[in-house]
Amino acid sequence: MSLHFHWFLPTYGDSRNLMAGGHGSSMAGDRPATLRYLNQIGAAAESNGFESVLTPTGAWCEDAWLTTAMMLETTETLKFLVALRPGLLSPTLAAQMAATFQWQSQGRLLLNVVTGGEDHEQRTYGDYLDKSQRYARCGEFLDVIRKLWAGTGPVDYAGEYIRVENAQLQRIPDPVPPIFFGGSSPAAGTVASQFADTYLTWGEPPSAVAGKIAWIRDLADVQGRTLDYGIRLHVISRDTSEEAWAEADRLLSALDPATVEQAQQSLARSGSEGQRRMRELHGGGAAYLRSGGSAYSKDAGARALEVAPNLWSGVGLVRGGAGTALVGSHEEVADRIAEYAALGLDHFVLSGYPHLEEAFNFGEGVRPILERRGLVQSRTHRPGDLSGSTAFLSSSR
Repeated sequence: MSLHFHWFLPTYGDSRNLMAGGHGSSMAGDRPATLRYLNQIGAAAESNGFESVLTPTGAWCEDAWLTTAMMLETTETLKFLVALRPGLLSPTLAAQMAATFQWQSQGRLLLNVVTGGEDHEQRTYGDYLDKSQRYARCGEFLDVIRKLWAGTGPVDYAGEYIRVENAQLQRIPDPVPPIFFGGSSPAAGTVASQFADTYLTWGEPPSAVAGKIAWIRDLADVQGRTLDYGIRLHVISRDTSEEAWAEADRLLSALDPATVEQAQQSLARSGSEGQRRMRELHGGGAAYLRSGGSAYSKDAGARALEVAPNLWSGVGLVRGGAGTALVGSHEEVADRIAEYAALGLDHFVLSGYPHLEEAFNFGEGVRPILERRGLVQSRTHRPGDLSGSTAFLSSSR
């Protein structure tokens, strides 16, 4: 058994503190998302054994395709999990772009298909379909792409939302990019079971995650398909549990209650079922707001938002999308990962604040433990190792 670990590429910027916004709301960090900085994160992810970096999509971040394409020359083995929104470009063009990326990168593309959960954000792109229509279109979109990638001949397709005639690709991607797909609504489950390779959930308690895996697995069985499963989490891992929770306390105490209130009002309007489930974990921040933040930062501390062992919902007070973090010692974080893996999860898409430093905290702290437990393959080189030998030094030294 070897689990797959992926890091996150914050193309809206980075910070040592929790960042408000995302998923339909503006978002920016005090470390701008320059190509130079993103390349540093890519290098950190690569040297710490992460398989790929997830790149978001939306009006609140830089374009995922362009950004990752520019990073190909500064990385060697790192793959790019590029977020793609159906409906904002034709399926034939999307299939062609993926084929080009695979060819030029020598197979380093993965795709994260994002249907789009916020009506107001979709409209800024000229997309006026409602949520149920977007999922129906997404299914048609992926159906066409799958047919094009099969390379069995010209594709004619006449759906309710997608129509192509005599569509074909000059180059078939090799390998075909795996499709990651998330969503908690019934419509999302239908699309995932038919077209996804890996179903992704946001970080919920293990019992809830087990239920979602069983739900998608049953739907996939009807389709005669077998999927992989993954989870999207933040992580705060330190040498001791006390150090990790002290960092969570620091992140929480730095929040402005007015920022939390504004973020929660925005997230309450979201049409995303997954976002609703994230908000339920911390009650929409109600207790935090009633106390003006003092009950958390001074008395109970960050652990007041611990919703399962080592699973902290504090990130979701201000951030849209994935709102939970694994918090604990390196051993505790490894324990929780092993617990999720036992449920059937193969892929772990992680992030932390700031992303550059936290990639090393995980790579140097948690990964060696997982290697010793046989949950992930050992690496030849570890962080800080030289990639090659110096000519005038003995290779034995």
